Amino acid sequence: MRQAVIVDIVRTPSGKGKPGGALSGTHPVDLYATVLRALVERNGLDPARVEDVISGCVGQAGQQAMNIGRNAVLAAGWPESVPATTIDRQCGSSQQALHFAAQGVMAGAYDIVVAGGVESMSRVPMGSSTMGEDPQGPGLARRYPEGLVNQGVSAELIAQQWGLSRERLDDYSARSHRLAAETARAGGFDRELVPVGGFAADETIRAATTPQSLAGLKTAFDGPAMRERFPDLDWRITAGNSSPLTDGASAALVMGEDTAAALGLRPRARFHAFAVAGDDPLFMLTAPIPATRQVLARAGLGIDAIDAYEVNEAFAPVPLAWLAEIGGDPEKLNPRGGAIALGHPLGASGIRLMATMLNHLEATGGRYGLQTMCEGGGMANATVIERL
Repeated sequence: MRQAVIVDIVRTPSGKGKPGGALSGTHPVDLYATVLRALVERNGLDPARVEDVISGCVGQAGQQAMNIGRNAVLAAGWPESVPATTIDRQCGSSQQALHFAAQGVMAGAYDIVVAGGVESMSRVPMGSSTMGEDPQGPGLARRYPEGLVNQGVSAELIAQQWGLSRERLDDYSARSHRLAAETARAGGFDRELVPVGGFAADETIRAATTPQSLAGLKTAFDGPAMRERFPDLDWRITAGNSSPLTDGASAALVMGEDTAAALGLRPRARFHAFAVAGDDPLFMLTAPIPATRQVLARAGLGIDAIDAYEVNEAFAPVPLAWLAEIGGDPEKLNPRGGAIALGHPLGASGIRLMATMLNHLEATGGRYGLQTMCEGGGMANATVIERL
């Protein structure tokens, strides 16, 4: 089968997803256009050669409506002949964009394609796309008569199910900030970062974070209705052991290995296996576990063969429950910190994780990397890449 490869992958720094955040003054179309331009400029590629741009975005409303992928292509100054589409698999949207891009290359539908993603949570707040309407409908309500819950409550249910104490969650969250701060100081993120208006560093990393400072934060999701519904929950999810609201964009240049050779471009990684899975939508964030089992089986690899695992830190219980079920070396889990420190710009996060993981594999000489992300509605993507 034809091989699909990553030639390059970039992201903006993470900005706090609120008014006054470092990227809040940038329109999301222009934010995304920044990484698109950088991707072709860094590789000396004529953008007219790009056959499609597949873009992840969750809040497809307001400034992110009307196919933000196409708008960003035009804002980047690329030829009008370059098409684009925008997809939504919730938090895994840009990881799904990578899957579609690579699978299109492997199938022969593309020679060169860009996968990307964007989210400006300061300008398009979470939930904007529902416009106050019920997005679930009566059929879903009949199937789940007690009602589904928000992701924070799902994280509480996972923490309870896997016996993850508040102390364990806060310790893990402090580790995320420590590892991210160490990587930033050593220049470990430099190759993946594209500055935006002079802003060149992740705004969400808090180097001084300790388990003790996190312990003083109040729980965030235990309102009266939820306490009444779940009277036995020992509430423990806070802003400190959750990913922050974030602005950001990311993009990857994907092509056939044969096309890269013809253009004189050096591939950085090969796509090795893909999976997507669904799981209980009440727990919502557990699907990375079955998705990982699927992708390892398809890759013909055991977890011990994987040199780094990126499991998105939407909330601290997600990677910790994953580790408890999948096993492996805890030191290989999010070794440069995760979304708790680096932020979670929903539609851009999938490619952000891939960029960080690929740069880590290159820096350490690792061969295989596994990435997986929990997604709204109880889904997950999983991807195994091989560094070249």
